[in-house]
Amino acid sequence: LVIVEEQWPFGSVSSEISYFVQKDAFDYLDAPVRRICSADTNMHYAPNLVQAYLPSIAKTVNVVKEVMFIKK
Repeated sequence: LVIVEEQWPFGSVSSEISYFVQKDAFDYLDAPVRRICSADTNMHYAPNLVQAYLPSIAKTVNVVKEVMFIKK
């Protein structure tokens, strides 16, 4: 399970979803639950810092490959 959201990692919806999945469906998972969230800091106005702050397609693809045990 890979959860992607544009929220801070602490106290977010993805943390609740991952908690309930780990609690109720742990035996059905082949890999740990992974979350892709925004950076744990304030969002900036500079375009390069916004790109670093938000989840990206490249980060998502890399995490999905890790969960599927595919080499990068």
